[in-house]
Amino acid sequence: MKLHYAFKLAAVALVLGNTACSTNEEEVAEKASVSKETLAKIYEMGFGTTDVKAVDGGYLVEGDILLTDEQLNTKQNGNFLRVGDTEQYRTTNLVSVGSGRTINVAITTSLPSSYVTALDEAIRRFNAENLLIKFRRVSSSYNILISKAPTGSSYLASAGFPSGGNPYNSVKVNSDYMGTNPGTNYLATILAHEIGHTIGFRHTDYMDRSYSCGGAYTNEGASTVGAIHIPGTPTSFDATSWMLACIGTGQNRPFNTNDRTALNYLY
Repeated sequence: MKLHYAFKLAAVALVLGNTACSTNEEEVAEKASVSKETLAKIYEMGFGTTDVKAVDGGYLVEGDILLTDEQLNTKQNGNFLRVGDTEQYRTTNLVSVGSGRTINVAITTSLPSSYVTALDEAIRRFNAENLLIKFRRVSSSYNILISKAPTGSSYLASAGFPSGGNPYNSVKVNSDYMGTNPGTNYLATILAHEIGHTIGFRHTDYMDRSYSCGGAYTNEGASTVGAIHIPGTPTSFDATSWMLACIGTGQNRPFNTNDRTALNYLY
């Protein structure tokens, strides 16, 4: 079964995919009409234009990434960072951490207690890496809010990218689809993936989503400027990265060696 980490809810694929962020199960909602002008702006930003959906707050691309109208109307410089030819990528924006910064993460009370447990595990994974960026669960004054996706959403989870030196402030999870107890490590992997987007990471298999999502070769779209390789990382596919576009139901993906290299390079 494949899931799109919104990963998107369709034949299950996440759009993690056979495996994280979108779900290739049969689409749960019909594709919303998106203008050619908007698709052109999305492409200019370096994102794929296949299966773009209009959602509250903007447009969902690549299964689980939310782009706002403000982002689409901002001039792009097209610089994307990648780890190897098929490894980690980041957006042009990162979170400003200086000599160290703690990001406060809250979770709404409308989500089951098992989601709180999974969030704590996702936060533990980041903090165990001793990065300049750290995370802390709070009940108020948050930088990122984990909340329930609207009823009927066609994605498993979704998030956006940083702006102004701050992380994207919202991660939405489809608890209606995943249920009250989807499994701590599985859900922690999904939440860590989406938090990865909020601090600037793109999908590991950015250049060929079929690697984790299955199906035909799909390039999410590369900027005309190209990408910057992170030294010391492989130039082949990484089967266990936490930022792969799709994930199998129940799968656990803690940070692997290449993920740690990417995290330490950026933060």
